Amino acid sequence: MGKQDAIELEGTVTELLPNATFRVTVPSGHEVLTTLAGNMRRNRIRVLAGDRVTVEVSPYDLTRGRITFRHKN
Repeated sequence: MGKQDAIELEGTVTELLPNATFRVTVPSGHEVLTTLAGNMRRNRIRVLAGDRVTVEVSPYDLTRGRITFRHKN
């Protein structure tokens, strides 16, 4: 099980939580608790409520993931 086995989903940030944590809603209606991936932290990419993002989720725990990309709207 490596990085290549992660599930990629697109969703919308619905809530900003403490410690760079976000709640993302995916089109299927599920909510995923996410943090920022390393590249996004290093490049200081800002994520706000309402942004469309790409989330990587482990197949073992579909309720947690990490934001890997913020789409331009």
